[in-house]
Amino acid sequence: MATLVGQLIFPSDHGHRFWEDPSFIKWRKRDPHVSLHCHDTIEGSLKYWYDRNNVDSLAASSAVWGDDAAFKAIDNAAFWVNELPFVKSLSGYWKFFLASSPTNVPMNFYGSEFEDSAWENLPVPSNWQMHGFDRPIYTNVIYPFPLDPPSIPVDNPTGCYRTYFHIPKEWKGRRILLHFEAVDSAFFAWVNGTPIGYSQDSRLPAEFEITDFCHPCGSDKKNILAVQVLRWSDGSYLEDQDHWWLSGIHRDVLLLSKPQVFIADYFFKSSLGENSLYADIQVEVIIDDPRKSIDDNILANFITEARIYDTGKWYECDGNIDLHSLNVVHMELDLSPSAVLGFHGFILKGTLQMPRLWSAEEPNLYTLVIILKDASGQLVDCESCQIGIREISLAPKQLLFNGNPITIRGVNRHEHHPRLGKTNLESCMVKDLVLMKQNNINAVRNSHYPQHPRWYELCDLFGVYMIDEANIETHGFDLSRHTKHPTLEPSWASSMLDRVIGMVERDKNHACIISWSLGNESGYGPNHSALSGWIRGKDPSRVIHYEGGGSRTPSTDIVCPMYMRVWDIVKIANDPTETRPLILCEYSHAMGNSNGNIHEYWEAIDSTVGLQGGFIWDWVDQGLLKDSVDGTKHWAYGGDFGDTPNDLNFCLNGLTWPDRTPHPALHEVKYVYQPIKVSFREKIIQIENTYFFETTRDLEFSWILYGDGSAIGSGLLSLPTMEPQSSYHIEWESAPWSSLWASSSAAELFLTITTKLLKSTRWVEAGHVLASTQIQLPPKRKSIPHVIKMVDTSIHCECLGDTLTVSNQHSWDIRINVREGIIESWTVEGVPVMNKGILPCFWRAPTDNDRGGKGSNSYASMWKAALIDNISFISERCSFQKTTDHIVEVTVVYIGLPKSLENTSETERSKAICKFEATYTIYGSGDVIVDCKAEPRSDLPPLPRVGVEFHVDKSLDQIKWYGRGPFECYPDRKEAAHVGVYQQNVDDMHVPYIVPGECSGRADVSWVAFQNKVGLGIFSSIYGSSPPMQLNASYYSTAELDKATHNEKLVKGNNIEVHLDHKHMGVGGDDSWSPCVHDKYLIPPVPYSFSLRLCPITTGKSCFDIYKSQLPN
Repeated sequence: MATLVGQLIFPSDHGHRFWEDPSFIKWRKRDPHVSLHCHDTIEGSLKYWYDRNNVDSLAASSAVWGDDAAFKAIDNAAFWVNELPFVKSLSGYWKFFLASSPTNVPMNFYGSEFEDSAWENLPVPSNWQMHGFDRPIYTNVIYPFPLDPPSIPVDNPTGCYRTYFHIPKEWKGRRILLHFEAVDSAFFAWVNGTPIGYSQDSRLPAEFEITDFCHPCGSDKKNILAVQVLRWSDGSYLEDQDHWWLSGIHRDVLLLSKPQVFIADYFFKSSLGENSLYADIQVEVIIDDPRKSIDDNILANFITEARIYDTGKWYECDGNIDLHSLNVVHMELDLSPSAVLGFHGFILKGTLQMPRLWSAEEPNLYTLVIILKDASGQLVDCESCQIGIREISLAPKQLLFNGNPITIRGVNRHEHHPRLGKTNLESCMVKDLVLMKQNNINAVRNSHYPQHPRWYELCDLFGVYMIDEANIETHGFDLSRHTKHPTLEPSWASSMLDRVIGMVERDKNHACIISWSLGNESGYGPNHSALSGWIRGKDPSRVIHYEGGGSRTPSTDIVCPMYMRVWDIVKIANDPTETRPLILCEYSHAMGNSNGNIHEYWEAIDSTVGLQGGFIWDWVDQGLLKDSVDGTKHWAYGGDFGDTPNDLNFCLNGLTWPDRTPHPALHEVKYVYQPIKVSFREKIIQIENTYFFETTRDLEFSWILYGDGSAIGSGLLSLPTMEPQSSYHIEWESAPWSSLWASSSAAELFLTITTKLLKSTRWVEAGHVLASTQIQLPPKRKSIPHVIKMVDTSIHCECLGDTLTVSNQHSWDIRINVREGIIESWTVEGVPVMNKGILPCFWRAPTDNDRGGKGSNSYASMWKAALIDNISFISERCSFQKTTDHIVEVTVVYIGLPKSLENTSETERSKAICKFEATYTIYGSGDVIVDCKAEPRSDLPPLPRVGVEFHVDKSLDQIKWYGRGPFECYPDRKEAAHVGVYQQNVDDMHVPYIVPGECSGRADVSWVAFQNKVGLGIFSSIYGSSPPMQLNASYYSTAELDKATHNEKLVKGNNIEVHLDHKHMGVGGDDSWSPCVHDKYLIPPVPYSFSLRLCPITTGKSCFDIYKSQLPN
């Protein structure tokens, strides 16, 4: 041991490199266990949870994402141990030095005499890369160092930390434990120059007893804690998750004080009786006695008790509350021989009558208090936690929770703070949960490692189902043909098992955890069999999840594929030989402008037995806050820190931005996840309560009937209370909107049914919209548009050189370049409204999904290979004639050529990519009807869009439209966007995805107006039999959106670029690395015909009146 310790103190090239030895993963580290609180009284334990559970949505409002977050992290550390007299936080500013490798650390830096005044100050907890030391690295699959296990590069940044502490005099005679909640990736620790331990696993605690190494309690002498943290270790080979590689002491460091004999661990278990009328409960308790007394001696000298308190009723009482009065179970020691082989603790048992069950819908919690007394009845030690009574089981093709086949409406969540990296703040965790609950997310997968202990308490409290995942991922091994996955190597077995054991032992009492996961993307082999075997023996009350090896191995209780297509999951669900339920561990890859097709997954899930939901990838864009040259801050991604290798922006896959501002796609997620479903069939409105445990008693239902975008009636729906999993039918004739519908002359009628909360909850105020569904109704009668009368609307037509001028006195003026076939200018009452247009457009700035694919396989690659991004439209023919005093007709035929051929001969024009004919019929009223015929070459790939592009003056920045909105939506992501009349500023239309691309679209638009501050502008609508169009308007050109690598690098143009698309391709989202837009949302290269109407709009003019009028033939 002396040699071992000597090598441990002095890591060098001559000694054993422990950080490259998979068999050496810890030294002097205590066994894993639940979080300990070291209470001094039962009252203290109850008060602790009373205060700790007093958290709601208000806490989310104090979430911080900028530079002040570092101070908040230290404050949080103190807050989390408040009211715990025998727990002391060591978090704060520590002395820090970054060495280039473990062998280049300052000599004896851990010693008591070492002078550290010249060192920098670094906050703990933190990642040192977030404070200017070293650099963050982002990779998805590839390791940031050569794949040569278990070897680690010699260049291995190593953080040296030093801090000082005193032991309170009140702790005299007690044992002292040093507890690191998490350190990345491996570390050695010393107290007063003595080595006290080594640990790996960047996401789980490491605890060491330091009683014998500290100065006496109350001594004036400062204790010195030194820690040496290695950026890379052999453990890093098991930590190849898709996130930023960040290092350091990133969770809290605590001192725990315990009596000589203390409660070291405990495991709560419950079993529901018939009809859930009672629950049999037991607690397995481990006592730590340094004398290693046999059980009988402990029984003779100590008394072990357990009590359960009804936490929920604490907050129902007014004024002063006696926390003790809500003790509902007093558990007694079971002296019969333990049925658990090898268990050397104590079992306490009891029965809880009429238990209030825990679920994500009704997260009822109790407080469990474990008490250790001496023979005289004096309290020696006390521990506590929150518990929930619930039961998880499997039935054929179903995961049952409290007997019900719940639906997982989930999301994957990395721990990520844009300023702190992997360090957590309470308010930010609450913000995540509040946003999730408000958007109908009921489940989270901890991707891909155990997370901060407070996260589990909050999930218990707010009500979120959880998959807890071991810190194991070896994805980078997939890239090597010569290196075996660790799961196939016995040398890695103990390290993998240690991570699974540590997770289960720490988190085993949390009600929210429904499944343990063996890790992520780590292949499959014998080591996984060992991991699943250990869990099944330890905790058969939960199911096991593991996707590796094809998601259907014997080591998983759930079929849990990632990114499987909807038709394939239905196929598995209908396979009679597969009896396990299917829950997608990852689906709907939310990278940039994404999440298309998600409604198709939920149409299948809601209608297919065996499909029970899934977890979207993922919750938050993992952008880091970075200072720009000009002093501003922006979101950075892989490569922005000079990090190599890197996977660029593949870390930006969230439903929210890094500061938790929701992406537009989160609206769609809320819609498909909403628990109240409304449908319309055969003159019956069906309202369905898809909750499994909650009734609709506390919900309010309302309706609004819209005709052509205007509300024509509304009211509350008086519905009987619907039990869980039940529905209510409203007959059409008896519906409160029936008479309004019957008398309406509107061409389009939409009924919106909205469900709101009547009472405030922990996560939202009363009045929150839980669900909202819009249904298009058949029109009662055909709408007859009125015809514009052409009175005093004669027009003047003049052609000088290449310019054709068409005007109506001083009302409006259109100038067309007849050589190029474009409108050069359009003025209304002397105000310029259009300054370039109208041209065909087939190209869009590629989204992340458009770029996804290997080599030439992506849509963007196919488009660029076909030169769709490089089309120059040449006017092949332009003719005009004044057909009457009121009408001028202009016909332009364009051919679309690659820009490199735009000045070539007629013979080269046979290489045209497309042909486009536009006929402008200009009326004296100022109306322009544009009849378009597009003929793309038949050998082209699916097209990004088919439509027209024009530019309006930048002063026309007020946009009003009738179509889907108000938020961004696309043909395959528009279920949540209701049809209505909306108004926004052009700036506000822009969606600032961190990496720019096609964005800001609005689907199913019938008309749109662009107006200046006084109401002057231009109106456009569909015309004739043309269907609604896709609208896009932006200060940023398509070329600019395609060129910029970051949103803050976008440069506004001098006008507003407008796109009105007859067809627009979906955004996709089944994944982001293959062309996967569903067929129905693709645009094949075939001929298209459509018509648009444009006209001036002046102050006070009604858009709807313009729209419903038509022009004479």
